Amino acid sequence: MNVECFFYFCTCLTESSKMEYLIQNITIVNEGKTFEGNVFISGGTIAKIIPTGEAFDARRITVIDGRGKYLIPGVIDEHVHFREPGMTAKADMRSESRAAVAGGVTSFMEMPNTVPQTTTQALLQDKFDLAAEKSLANYSFYLGATNDNLNEVTATDPARVCGIKLFMGSSTGNMLVDRNTALEALFKESPCLIAAHCEDEEIIRQNTQHYKELVKEGSVLPTAALHPLVRTAEACYRSSAKAVELAAKTGARLHVMHVSTQQELSLFRNNISLHDKKITAETCPHYLLFDDTDYDKLGFAIKCNPAIKTAKDRQALREALQDGRIDTIGSDHAPHLIPEKFTDDYFTAKSGFPSVQHTLPMMMELGLDMAKIVQLMCHNPAILYQIDRRGFIREGYHADLVIVDPHAEHQITPEELFYKCVWTPYLGQTVHAQVTHTFVNGNLVFEDGEIHDEWRGERLRFNRR
Repeated sequence: MNVECFFYFCTCLTESSKMEYLIQNITIVNEGKTFEGNVFISGGTIAKIIPTGEAFDARRITVIDGRGKYLIPGVIDEHVHFREPGMTAKADMRSESRAAVAGGVTSFMEMPNTVPQTTTQALLQDKFDLAAEKSLANYSFYLGATNDNLNEVTATDPARVCGIKLFMGSSTGNMLVDRNTALEALFKESPCLIAAHCEDEEIIRQNTQHYKELVKEGSVLPTAALHPLVRTAEACYRSSAKAVELAAKTGARLHVMHVSTQQELSLFRNNISLHDKKITAETCPHYLLFDDTDYDKLGFAIKCNPAIKTAKDRQALREALQDGRIDTIGSDHAPHLIPEKFTDDYFTAKSGFPSVQHTLPMMMELGLDMAKIVQLMCHNPAILYQIDRRGFIREGYHADLVIVDPHAEHQITPEELFYKCVWTPYLGQTVHAQVTHTFVNGNLVFEDGEIHDEWRGERLRFNRR
């Protein structure tokens, strides 16, 4: 038996062994509609969507009563750092995929700034192999762009890889691409979506040196409040504008990640269908929930790149969710160990924090309509990345589904965390919703606080030529 036949045999065997479930009496939120109904899961797919009142034989099927709860498509988190390989003291694919499914994330796309950096096709395949062994959620990985790896970029299969990650500003792992010739070649020749971290490096360097001198002379304290003064709104806008200009010039497919400023929003359109957009934008819950006054209370816990900025920026980003200038929500989950995060020095405290388990409940704290949250976190990533048969509750689609109790008010405690680093800036906050069940490919991987470790996710496929 050749390898392809063996893989097909194993897939068929796995599918035939999947349990069947009927989720009944639940409020389904999907494609802009909210309605009561039932969903039958069989063979790893959504086999039937059954309106309330329609008879269905549920014998020999595991029934889950969803009364008073929402059923939504699995969240697709396009922006995580799971730290494997090379930084597994902080996190790894097993630990963070467990946190993901506990938060209703059924598919993730992971960044290349690991050790070694994922900048070759061989290293990219190594990550896919690790995920096949360890991940409870579905997965894909970005290939990292450098000043010198265009041949690796152009070798990327757009049907099997989520995209190319471009750091136009240095961050954890320092994968900065700063040569204009390299940038122009990347935008012209990338075979798939470019996901860009946009901050102007020269502005950041100048500001860093300026505040180091002020700290040295004792006129400024090295606190977290320096962060938006070093990584300024102007640094974000200048870099994002350059990326948008390059994309418009070359016709490249550009997705600007973690937009954090009001000024940047002028670069994005809201008068065009997402299916037709070539330049799109993501933001993260922390830019919608916090502002620069929160550094006094939370300190380095909310230090991240780009920096959290003003209340005016926060309000503008919230408005952009509603009018379509912001297309998706990503967690930018980026765990660090407590000793390297909580130092007494702004210049050494690491940027980034764990959040993938809490992205969905924290978004629900914003008071958005549930259909809008589903659009931003489930439908739009599926459309934007052209993911095969995920992101919607449709018959024949993979059964990536999440049950959410919108009335489960509770305080976030250390005991509920699945993060390997065992902290998050959301500790102690009261939220009003909780994920109770998560299905990945029809497998119940999370149920009422318990992980079912026996299942593994699948590699994402993309409907691109």
